This record gives sequence, C-alpha cells and structure tokens, in this order.
Amino acid sequence: MSKTLMYFDNGSLRVCMDLLAVAGKINSGGEVYALCVNHSAEELAEITGEFDYLLCVQDERIQPYDAANIARIIEEVHRAHDFDIMLLPATYNGRAIAPRAAMRLKTGLTADVTSVGANQLIRPAFDGKILAGIANKDDARPLMATIRPNVFKYTPMRSKSAKTINHEPGNFRPGGIALIESRDKPPSRDIRNSRVLVSGGGGVAADFHKLDALAEALGGQVSASRKLVDAGIAGRALQVGQSGKTVKADVYIALGISGKLQHVVGLKNVKHIIAVNTDKNAPLCFMADIVVEGDAVQFVERLMEKLNKKLMELSALS
Repeated sequence: MSKTLMYFDNGSLRVCMDLLAVAGKINSGGEVYALCVNHSAEELAEITGEFDYLLCVQDERIQPYDAANIARIIEEVHRAHDFDIMLLPATYNGRAIAPRAAMRLKTGLTADVTSVGANQLIRPAFDGKILAGIANKDDARPLMATIRPNVFKYTPMRSKSAKTINHEPGNFRPGGIALIESRDKPPSRDIRNSRVLVSGGGGVAADFHKLDALAEALGGQVSASRKLVDAGIAGRALQVGQSGKTVKADVYIALGISGKLQHVVGLKNVKHIIAVNTDKNAPLCFMADIVVEGDAVQFVERLMEKLNKKLMELSALS
C-alpha cells in the first residue's frame, strides 16, 4: 500500500487540512501520515479523525522557522517509513522546508501546485503566464510537492482514528538563526477571507481609488488584477490570480477585467461573479452570473448613488 506524508505547518491548520484533497487525487486509498512538530494536544485532537497515523515530534529545541532541522526530521521519518508522496503547504515555512528536504532525499520538487491532472502536477510558470504540467517518473520516489493555499478544498470526513507514532530527532543541529526580537504584526484583512470582493482591472486603472467606497459599502474588500499590480496602482497583497492569490468570495465584482487565464485561475472557488466591461465578449463575461455591458467607473458611481440613497431612506425610517 502506498504512503503519503503531509507536513503540518504550525499556525496553518486549515491550509494543511486542504492537502488531504490533493492526497486523495494522487493517492486514493493509500495510507496518509501527518507530521506534526511541536503541535498542541488540542490541534492533534482536531485532525486525528482524518489520518491513519500522526508522526509527532515534541522537541523544544526546534522552532517553527527552523527549516534545516525540520528537513532533517522529514528525512529521518522517510528512512523509517518509506513514503511514496510528500506534500507540504506553500506557506512561508513550507517553501523554506521543502527544497531542503528534497535535496536531502535526492528527489525532485514541484512547487506551488494549483491543480492535479492525469499523472502530472500543474503549476504556474513564467511568472504566471502559463500553466506547466510536471510529470513524475514511476521510479522517482518520493514525489514531493508544495501546494498553494486556498486552491483545493477538503471536506472533513472524521472516519479514521489515527495511531500516534512519537519520533525523536536523531540528527539535530543547533541552528544558525536565533530569534532576537518579535513584534506583533498589525491586524490586516486578507482578500482570501473576504466574502465580497470589488476587483479592478485595466478598465478602472485611472479611477481605482473609487473602488474603496463601494467595497466598504458592501462590507467587502478591494482586490485587483495583475495589470494594476504591475503598473504600481495596487499592492501585491491585493492581486488575484496565478501569481497572486486564490480567493473564495461569495460575490466577486470584476470591474474592467478582461479575464485572462492568469486571473481566472484565482477565481475557481468564487461562488458568483458580476462582470462589468465595455466588451461583453471578454473571457470573464462567459464565466459571470451577471454581465453588465458598459463603463465600469460609471457603474461604480451609479451603484454608489443608489446605495447612498437607500442608506438615507433607512436612516430616515429609524
């Protein structure tokens, strides 16, 4: 029976659980192991129903950012259990650990996987301009990949009762990185968590700032296409698409966005799309639930007028 190992990144429990959807596509019916380094008992209890085995490492010497030692642990557990597949989340830590582990195991690594095809893993290439299918030779084991967050979705089954295997690191080396100071990051809203997104493309480049008021009125956030990010109009954190973020909004209002492949891939988990474009034959319009043919800036202005009027009426009634 084939075996899959999934590395559980600290602080990214939900993202890591979605790796199970990938494991099911690649290795349906095989045994699935979760490697957990210094996770709490509460976190372990939350995932035990989804795995066959929990490989648990409790060692206070190992920090979440200690990529070198975690890579050594992955090598050790592989030598002990001989995995066919290894999956890691494409988080900051996962991206640091995966190449180190691949080098130690002398295997290939497919990074930032966004889809699983027939006998191949699919990822963005050439800065998100194309999709590349990475084939894996049958004798090339283990198959190792990092999976982009929010692309795959796993529905909890709770059908298993994982057996716990405690592992003690045998090749620990003091790290060359020390934590000198830590500061809390100011709270920020991630577009991947927003239920409503007001997204701007080339058609609203000169008036992108006007989208803020509409997003606020709808209780959502502003996002953007790569064209506006490359032009310096919008920040990289707002970019939707292959080289940006995969979003899962209930409503996605696309303003002046043509809908090239690079952008559309980031919308695979969106429920409803409203496309506003002067070109009703733009690619994104064929995906949309509602298409508004016309100037996107005028659409924003008129919709704001209607929303403000409705708010005034409600305020008068109260």
